[in-house]
Amino acid sequence: MIHKSIMGIASASALAMLATAAVAQDAPPAGTIVDGSLKGKTLTFVSYGGIYQDGQVAAMKEFVDRTGVTLLNDGPTEIAKLQAQVESGNVTWDVVDTADFPPYVHCGTLFQKLDFSKLDISHIPPGQVGECSVPAMNYGIVLMYKNDTYKDNPPKDWKDFFDTEKFPGIRAIDGSGDPLGGLIEQGVLADGGSVENMTAADIDRGIAKIKALGPDTIFWKTGAESQQLAESGEADMIMMWTGRAMTAVKNGAEYTPVWQDWMVVMDQMTIPVGVKDTEASYALINAYLGKQAQEVLTEQTSYSPIHDEAQPKVDPSVAAFLTNTPERVKQGYQQNIKFWVENFDAASEKWTALMSGN
Repeated sequence: MIHKSIMGIASASALAMLATAAVAQDAPPAGTIVDGSLKGKTLTFVSYGGIYQDGQVAAMKEFVDRTGVTLLNDGPTEIAKLQAQVESGNVTWDVVDTADFPPYVHCGTLFQKLDFSKLDISHIPPGQVGECSVPAMNYGIVLMYKNDTYKDNPPKDWKDFFDTEKFPGIRAIDGSGDPLGGLIEQGVLADGGSVENMTAADIDRGIAKIKALGPDTIFWKTGAESQQLAESGEADMIMMWTGRAMTAVKNGAEYTPVWQDWMVVMDQMTIPVGVKDTEASYALINAYLGKQAQEVLTEQTSYSPIHDEAQPKVDPSVAAFLTNTPERVKQGYQQNIKFWVENFDAASEKWTALMSGN
């Protein structure tokens, strides 16, 4: 289901969360369902299909059964389709699961600024709430290293990933889509720079660090390809989505994850501008944010829950790659999404040149 770049949550969104936290205390507790409250009403939920959307629907089943709402499903999420609905004044999508960027790029134009007196965000990990969105789930991008290559001296962080002298070997990087803001930032840090006040020049600095990894660097194009690289042992360090890393290890890949500064990734739950029943949309999202619903989601999909008290029943191989434990939350790295939104065109041009070998 992975369908997006890894552009985490900016410090600006963390401030937005702090600003709304006091208001959010008055919201109905996450997971609240009022019996019969939506009888005779219909909501359309939009996501990316497959096991992920099936799991989301399963997580919403209690809400549907108890409120009496009719829940329709559509997808995949396409911003052009949503824009056409908003511009025509005929919005048929009530709750939309999106990728990282859209709720920030289109906040207030395609997506409503959220009223946090209607959503309980008190159990969401810090820094993951935006002005127009709350997270739908978490996963991560993690550095996986080949056990046989590094034995008793394995890499410990992304700085080691960029150190080809101390840690020689073939690197494999996500080349599946948009610029990897998180990796570019890690390149800047490995080069001795700072990411607190990034400028456009830092894009060049980070990309130069990626180029310096050498001509044998592999840029994989799909999650399946990254998994195959691990299972075949072709690369010594691989940048992987946690779900693919988990599956590769379950299939016998002899690799170990480095959790320090794993890169936070999430889908976003949003309410489009112009929905006909905003209150019903809020009710669905707030129920979805609940502990039990999030446990169901994880049990169905292996994605990490965003409720900090959720304890999904999963086997140890899945649990090892969940990102919601206090330790993992502390180790996570959230990129400066505000910077990447503002500099997306320039970053895309430079990233495309890198992918084409220039």
